[in-house]
Amino acid sequence: MAPTNETLVTMAKVGQPAPSFNLPSTKNLETLAENVKLSDYRGKWLILLFYPLDFTFVCPTELTAFSDRIDEINGIGAEVIGISTDSVHSHRAWLNTPREKNGIEGLRYPLASDVAGKLAKAYNILVEDANIALRGLFIINPEGILQYSVVHDLNIGRSVDETMRVLQGLQTGGLCAADWKPGQENLKA
Repeated sequence: MAPTNETLVTMAKVGQPAPSFNLPSTKNLETLAENVKLSDYRGKWLILLFYPLDFTFVCPTELTAFSDRIDEINGIGAEVIGISTDSVHSHRAWLNTPREKNGIEGLRYPLASDVAGKLAKAYNILVEDANIALRGLFIINPEGILQYSVVHDLNIGRSVDETMRVLQGLQTGGLCAADWKPGQENLKA
């Protein structure tokens, strides 16, 4: 499939269908010819991890933290896509850089390229003058409905533990109290 940066621009709102996307990705690291599309993830929970830039300082810590726990994430029926406004060529170079040299070699999920920033804009996290995304984390349910949205300042990384807690809470379909943890009962209405 030829690389494309097509997105259906609708503004992301929790409880509404997630903005559709079809973005170049690193799914095939050798050819860079396999896009990621929202429709590819129907039937699964999807975690979108928007981050500012490749080859930075906070980004590799959080991207590799999610990768290191990908078996646990996949084990509860979820997938992960990392997204920035860098090109797939930059993504590939970073993926080929060892972790000890600030790279993300061995990352176990694809990175998507939103070069024009259209998807970041649809999720209301684009810093337009710099054409970079804030640290946005979004959870989409198997039916394609946006269920969770959190946006961080550029300097603060996301927590895999908190993401897993929220994802598992959403998967219960019930009411979860503050500080609810997997295995605890839901609130009774």
